[in-house]
Amino acid sequence: MEVNFIQGVIDQDLAEGRYQGVHTRFPPEPNGYLHIGHAKAICLNFGLASENNGWCNLRFDDTNPSREDTEYVDSILEDIRWLGFEWRGEVKYASDYFERLYEFACELIRRGKAYVCELTPDEIRDYRGTLTEPGRPSPWRDRPAEENLKLFDRMRNGDFPDGTMVLRARIDMGSPNLNMRDPVLYRMLRAAHHRTKDDWIVYPMYDYAHPLSDYLEGITHSICTMEYEDHRPLYDWVLEALELRDCPRQIEFARLNMSQTVMSKRLLRSLVEEGKVSGWDDPRMPTICGLRRRGYTPEALRDFCARIGVAKANSTVELGYLEHCAREDLMARTPRVMAVLNPVKVVLTNYPEDRVETLEAELNPEDPGAGTRAVPFARELYIEAEDFMEEPVKKFFRLAPGREVRLKHGYVILCEEVVKDPATGALVEIRCTYDPETKSGTNSQKKVKGTIHWVAAAHALSAKIRLYEPLYTEEQFNPNSMIQLENCKIEPWLGQAKAGERFQFIREGFFSLDRDSGEDGLVFNRIVPLKDSWAKMEKNK
Repeated sequence: MEVNFIQGVIDQDLAEGRYQGVHTRFPPEPNGYLHIGHAKAICLNFGLASENNGWCNLRFDDTNPSREDTEYVDSILEDIRWLGFEWRGEVKYASDYFERLYEFACELIRRGKAYVCELTPDEIRDYRGTLTEPGRPSPWRDRPAEENLKLFDRMRNGDFPDGTMVLRARIDMGSPNLNMRDPVLYRMLRAAHHRTKDDWIVYPMYDYAHPLSDYLEGITHSICTMEYEDHRPLYDWVLEALELRDCPRQIEFARLNMSQTVMSKRLLRSLVEEGKVSGWDDPRMPTICGLRRRGYTPEALRDFCARIGVAKANSTVELGYLEHCAREDLMARTPRVMAVLNPVKVVLTNYPEDRVETLEAELNPEDPGAGTRAVPFARELYIEAEDFMEEPVKKFFRLAPGREVRLKHGYVILCEEVVKDPATGALVEIRCTYDPETKSGTNSQKKVKGTIHWVAAAHALSAKIRLYEPLYTEEQFNPNSMIQLENCKIEPWLGQAKAGERFQFIREGFFSLDRDSGEDGLVFNRIVPLKDSWAKMEKNK
């Protein structure tokens, strides 16, 4: 991993003997699926641990049972492993520490640093004040410790309705940092927890559970995104108020923002719940499972996260850069095949009707060891509709009446006649002749300006191909974010493909076979198109 400011802090801590090693953690909340922004945090936390011969814990922040589910736990485990990382020891949960966290809270009460408050949530917000006005103390702020302990115990036992009592830290209602104005540490919530079921009624708030969970696990560096910078004084206060030793330190970095991409778990959940996408793993979603289903590789995501680096200043990364990383990765690993997305029939009138020829084509010119594939060639073919123009414009070098083009891996053909439906005027077929002396791979000296791809009509397989655009355009949902092309024609060789396999469709882009493939036919997702605007921009700098 490239050296960054966090590594600089770690280097200094180790040099000064503050810590003897490096122990990080990745602490997702199991209330949704992880997205590309989480991939950056995963790569950072696990990467820092690996680079410093340390270790990284996986700990679920499961302190809000009303929104958490084992479905999300399972998906997060799968995503992290798919990205290529493994945590140290068993998976950990904040709920593992509920008893210890409760005991720590009782100790804060005994030290006069926490109290039970009976203000309503709205009253607490009103008493907190504003950025320009100090807060007002709760009427119960000076309640005796013994009384607070009894009330807190009764809260745990469920003696009061939800929302009527909370445990608050006793810090400073005049602090310029609103997070330090007696924040809530515990609230009552009657909801079944995915692990502890109905054992608990009081649940710790994240800002309280976070530093103590880090402490209990021996975390040295607690890496968070910048929105937690204003929470760091509270993180430190919890540890200092309990006079704990060898405490972790929190370091913040800028979260990943990407153009044309929704990075809000709440908005992503709404897309799923409103049925605007097929699920969390819809290939349009920026979730890790959505990117995986679309065909992105873990190597491409890790490379992207490494290249964008780590900084404190917020910035926006272009979506095109992620696509660029995907192309670079896929270019070297994917077989090249021919697929016709919008087919038009071509008939070679001078090619024998009963003849089928087998052509040999390289699977990947960049990988000599990839081998070859057999491509059937016959009298009737399909080509892309855009590769033919009846009245060609200037600089159009593909097929047109009276013009020649080369069929990739095959022969040079000449357009002789265009057949149309007399009733509608629609194109029916293009009749051509082929030059048998121009077969690719022979000593043919004939030069033509255009080369087009094709598939043999009788041997081609039909497929559905899904093309994707960003889910949002100008903050509005894009109804054309997925276009499914029906009855596309592909090489028969692709009939052997398995779900998840990736290919480069010549001149069209990189594609992955979707799990929806089955008895109704093959379905391919376009991962990224071939055009790389990012690489072009970099070249022209």
